[in-house]
Amino acid sequence: MAQPEDDPVVRNHNNDDDDDDDEEEEEEGEQNDDVEDEGEEEEEDKDLESQKAKLRNRFQNFFSRIQNESVPIRVHDVVIKGNTKTKDSLIEAETALLKDASTIQELFAASSDVNLRLQALEIFDSVKITLDSGPTELPGTANVIVDVVETRSPLLGEIGVFNKGEASSSTLEGTLKYKNIFGYGDLWDGALAYDCGHKAEMSAGVFLPRFKGLVTPVTARLFLQSQDCLKFSSFKERSLGLSLGLFSTRKHDLVCNLAWRTLTDPSRMASSSIRRQLGHGLLSSLKYTFKIDRRNSPLRPTNGFAFVSTTQIGGLAPDSRCLRFLRQVWFSFHV
Repeated sequence: MAQPEDDPVVRNHNNDDDDDDDEEEEEEGEQNDDVEDEGEEEEEDKDLESQKAKLRNRFQNFFSRIQNESVPIRVHDVVIKGNTKTKDSLIEAETALLKDASTIQELFAASSDVNLRLQALEIFDSVKITLDSGPTELPGTANVIVDVVETRSPLLGEIGVFNKGEASSSTLEGTLKYKNIFGYGDLWDGALAYDCGHKAEMSAGVFLPRFKGLVTPVTARLFLQSQDCLKFSSFKERSLGLSLGLFSTRKHDLVCNLAWRTLTDPSRMASSSIRRQLGHGLLSSLKYTFKIDRRNSPLRPTNGFAFVSTTQIGGLAPDSRCLRFLRQVWFSFHV
């Protein structure tokens, strides 16, 4: 007996119902996935906010502790970066005081002082000092990272004309500097000054802030000077000399000057004291400078004072014709 065939209409309705059920289940699954994703995102946002809040509280507590009490710390290492030409020994000498700090406050002050010292060398375009935590196995320590950017243009030139109102004359001055040739922070310069036929001077010098472990900077300058005083004192002077820095610190400077001088009297009208010094002679002197600067700013001070005292002793050469003198000059400034 033949089996009755399935009703095609009924069969199609059943298939449609199954498809609808599958679509509903898929939509419900997607909605559930969206809800789960939103829940995970909310949890992640909450975790991120809680981490930010904890970090913010830690910083607030840290800065509050710094302001209210001394926080002991020890510098574990000083890392120098960015120097390609400058010797490490030069930067290490300028940053040596960082390792003497025993508290966070002292380390901040030492970092500021080191930044100013490195900027004063005039061989870096920028200096950046970062304080980082030390090794985990050494609690209470910090690493100091000194990142420098060496100057791109080591050659610097300046020229200018200066008018003297009282003397009704002008002076032409020019300088040319070359920085850090050998990587020791050395500064080489040449200078020229001309004063309308009355005075002319050429000089060349070198400045070494730290050289071969020396405590004080090394300064030397060779000069050639010609001066025409016929209008006022009836003589001409020409001297070739050397100026050598013997000792230099923040408050003290000691300089030795040596010059071979030639004095002439073309008009034959000079005084007897000038005539006794005519001819060749060796000029020698020691110049000592003592300075104190307690101003809050060297450019625009609003508080503090500054004091400079200069003592110069001349006539150290064993020559009876050598000019011997003692000169004392001082200057003070109060705000």
